[in-house]
Amino acid sequence: MGKTKYIFSVGELKRQDNSLCYRKEGTYASPNHIPIEQIRELYLMNEVSINTKLLDYLSRMGIVVHFFNYYGHYSGTFYPKEYLISGKLKINQAIAYTDPRRYQIAKAIVNGIAINMREVLYHYYRHDKKMLKDFLDYCQSVESLLEKQNHIKHILRVEGSLWARFYETFKHFLKEDFIMSKRVKRPPDNPINALISFGNSMLYTKTITMIYHTHLDQSISYLHEPSESRFSLSLDLSEVFKPIIVYKTIFELVNNKKILLAKHFDKKLNYCLLNEQGKQIFIKAFEERLAKTFKHPVLNRNVSLETAIKLDGYKLIKYLMEDKPFEPFQLKV
Repeated sequence: MGKTKYIFSVGELKRQDNSLCYRKEGTYASPNHIPIEQIRELYLMNEVSINTKLLDYLSRMGIVVHFFNYYGHYSGTFYPKEYLISGKLKINQAIAYTDPRRYQIAKAIVNGIAINMREVLYHYYRHDKKMLKDFLDYCQSVESLLEKQNHIKHILRVEGSLWARFYETFKHFLKEDFIMSKRVKRPPDNPINALISFGNSMLYTKTITMIYHTHLDQSISYLHEPSESRFSLSLDLSEVFKPIIVYKTIFELVNNKKILLAKHFDKKLNYCLLNEQGKQIFIKAFEERLAKTFKHPVLNRNVSLETAIKLDGYKLIKYLMEDKPFEPFQLKV
């Protein structure tokens, strides 16, 4: 499988023979040729001109393209024609949305979020942040709280409470500049909200790419309503990875002073966004975290966190087709 290619500058991207050709705007230097065989997905992080000839080529090569605007907001995804299609799986996916399996999948996701949140914050608890004990205990109670819920709204209420309590803990281990009073998304109003919004968008797009390489239909989801987004299944499957990929990246960047309030953000009257340098620092750390490996207990080999996202897709397929229990990824396996 190829790699991820990021383009940060304004410019033009086109097809030239059997490779990609990128020219940065305002330069007279030779364009940069990018071998197509080495690419799995493209991130266009600025205003990049493309044409239909290029899109047709990218579609035939199965390359997913994610578009972000100048401000770092996710704009959308160019989704190539699907090459892994299973009518039987699609039918089972749709039926599961209408029967009690929807609740089982949604509960497994929310409990997976709690388990991974606990694992991330236990690190700080072990380093003298004993005030986190109440939240760690709450995370352990989420599974029993979910057992009583048989309506998606009630499951979502448990999830909402979990995230709210998680944000509350930030004051115990983050630097004062990055503590937040509440989650604000559109637009983010302070540095920590800016980091979370950007990080969640990056994880969501990564999940889209990984699920593209399975037989799953991205539009049929279980925790999020399918009507919310065409790629709502990616919203579902990315949730359990947020604590261990997005938030661990943020905590380490902030506490190690790699991201600085005065240097890496653009602050306007009503919003706050990562600047160009801030986005590049985040993406570098984000990619390094995705590449981290662990010994998979079933496959008995080292697997990256990025691959673990796709493996969760396979687990969901096993549940839908063979009724094998769906247990999303846990940091401590």
